[in-house]
Amino acid sequence: MIVVGGTFEVDPAQREAFLAERVAMMRRSRAEHGCLEYSFGADPVEPGRVVLFERWSDQAALDAHLAALRSDPVQPAPQIIASSTSIVLYDVSGERRLV
Repeated sequence: MIVVGGTFEVDPAQREAFLAERVAMMRRSRAEHGCLEYSFGADPVEPGRVVLFERWSDQAALDAHLAALRSDPVQPAPQIIASSTSIVLYDVSGERRLV
C-alpha cells in the first residue's frame, strides 16, 4: 500500500474555493483502479491550510493516477494556487486496527 500525505498553504479567504475546485479531481481519482482513499480537507485549526490524504493499493496504481493527471488534467483547471505545497509518499508494509 502507498499512502500520500500533503499540505497546501492558501489564502484563508480562498480556502473554500480551493477545496471546491478540487471536488472533480477527488471524484475522478476515487473512481480509478487501486484508489482506496483520496481527499482534500480543511485543517480545522489553521485557516489557510488544506490537507491531502491518499491511499493506493500499490505503486502501479499511483503511477497510473499520476500519468492520467499529466495526460488528461481535470477540467476546468484550478484557478487558486497554493502559496506552498508539501507532498510526501509513504510505502506501507502492513496495517492493523488501532483497537
